[in-house]
Amino acid sequence: MTQPTRSQWNSLLCNLGDWRGSFTRLSPQGVLKEDIPTQVTLEGLNQNQTVRQVVRHFSAETGEVVQEKVLEYSSLSRSTLFFEEGAFSQGSIQFAPFSQFGAELGFIQGDRRLRLVQLFDTHSNLSSLTLIREHRAGTDAAERPALTVEQLVGEWVGEAITLYADWRSPDHYTTRLLVQKQGDRLHQKLTAPNLELASTAQIQQNLLLFQETHPTQVLLLSDGASSNTPLTVPRGKPFFLEAGWLVQSDLRQRLIRSYDLQGGWVSLTLVTEHKNVS
Repeated sequence: MTQPTRSQWNSLLCNLGDWRGSFTRLSPQGVLKEDIPTQVTLEGLNQNQTVRQVVRHFSAETGEVVQEKVLEYSSLSRSTLFFEEGAFSQGSIQFAPFSQFGAELGFIQGDRRLRLVQLFDTHSNLSSLTLIREHRAGTDAAERPALTVEQLVGEWVGEAITLYADWRSPDHYTTRLLVQKQGDRLHQKLTAPNLELASTAQIQQNLLLFQETHPTQVLLLSDGASSNTPLTVPRGKPFFLEAGWLVQSDLRQRLIRSYDLQGGWVSLTLVTEHKNVS
């Protein structure tokens, strides 16, 4: 393996273990469709040169296995990138009209994992979300309550790492996100090197709707999670898919998978933000 490939593989190995949880399928508006108890085991073979992944779905009524899928792999797809401590994303390399499109964004913190799958249909519309909440078998790592607007309000100072799909050198930089609530509006101001972006969302219960460049929604979900997607993938404009996880009341992570104006996958960014408490 080349050095970038080796470091990516080592980051994948941070996810080894026996993970218990559920696949929660949601409508684009966040309405619960199905909740499936699951077990995902990731085991290193041949001195961790190969990884075996077993995914089991169980019946919520009987507890019996209703589906099992086994995969073995010794290399990573170019559609996948990992950060050093195990957070990752895998998904479409290229958006194309009239084809399905989507990505998975995954976090890991100690004995907890949170993953989010965002899928778009052949009309480029957001069609479904799957929220995957997991803990290591034998641990009692607790889930967090559903994310609220009030938890987002404040000033967040972050450290960001951007990995690139073409494997050029990563970028490291600081960010500042100011979130304010006024009535049924949420105002955001994001500052980063060579970037200052202000946006306003209409608050609709657990949904934030932004209209600045193209209609984009943020859904506030269980376990401190959030999903940020366009409602329809825009053509001829850059766009991104994002998942967030409020790990603690003053600590949040965001994964951002960015695409260029031709719909090509460009980069993956992990932002680790701390809330300023005054």
